[in-house]
Amino acid sequence: MAQTGVVKPKRTLAEKLNEEHIAGMICTAPFTIGFLLFMIVPMLISAYYAFCDFDILSPAVWTGLANFKTMFSEAKFWKSLGVTFYFAFVSVPLRLVFALIVALILLRTTKITALYRAVYYLPSIIGGSVAVAILWKRMFGNDGTVNVLLRMLGFEGKIKWFGQPGTAMWTLIILAVWQFGSSMLIFLSALKQIPASLYEAGEIDGANKVQQFFRITLPLLTPTIFFNLVMQMINGFLAFTQCYIITQGKPMNSTLFYTVYMYQQSFEFYKAGYGAALAWVMLVVIAMFTGLLFATKRFWVYEDKR
Repeated sequence: MAQTGVVKPKRTLAEKLNEEHIAGMICTAPFTIGFLLFMIVPMLISAYYAFCDFDILSPAVWTGLANFKTMFSEAKFWKSLGVTFYFAFVSVPLRLVFALIVALILLRTTKITALYRAVYYLPSIIGGSVAVAILWKRMFGNDGTVNVLLRMLGFEGKIKWFGQPGTAMWTLIILAVWQFGSSMLIFLSALKQIPASLYEAGEIDGANKVQQFFRITLPLLTPTIFFNLVMQMINGFLAFTQCYIITQGKPMNSTLFYTVYMYQQSFEFYKAGYGAALAWVMLVVIAMFTGLLFATKRFWVYEDKR
């Protein structure tokens, strides 16, 4: 006598999608929990402290807009904001220009191209470290490598790189420009995506290398330039290690980055509530600048609408 098998009902599409949804939630749960615990919750706590008088050691006292009123009336706040804008608006364009130039040089593949790419990318990996900042400080010291080389070239005397407002800032800018490796790799990847047929058509039309760069390469690179510009500007506004280790805002607050000023107020003067207010102001500044870049994107960024 044959046994009758039990026929399992087929699962509907909705049931399959539901199972995939549950599986996806389980897989992303560690990231979601970490994001909530270490990003969203601290941001909400910081937003509360921004309206409080909080010195870390005692309970926070609600003071409303007092921190913001104090902030906007302090000359040091405006000084640090101006220094940060100057640093970002000078260092970022220079970094992108150097990154693009090196990417164009490395576009031609040779046997040691991989080594060159690694060497140029290395500063971006270690450039923000404390060790490199200390090394940079020693290099530009009174008896550092830079002054020794200048004396070998015939320049008399010692340049006090960190003792003058102009030169102190430019030592930090040069360090930032030196870290162009990540942008260079992104540019290099974008350059390889440009079809060779466009350059061939340009040559047929009589365009030289300079014309090909400005008529073909540069327009097609504008989306990559836009991406690098947004990311590097954000990093420029949030720069901290270089200033804190090398100059600590000296001389005469000429290199006082906004983040260092925020750190000093929060952890050296124990004004954590005031520091939280500073952080939220910088968040608004970055959001406004990023929004401005996106608003102007349609005027200069090439978009293939095919």
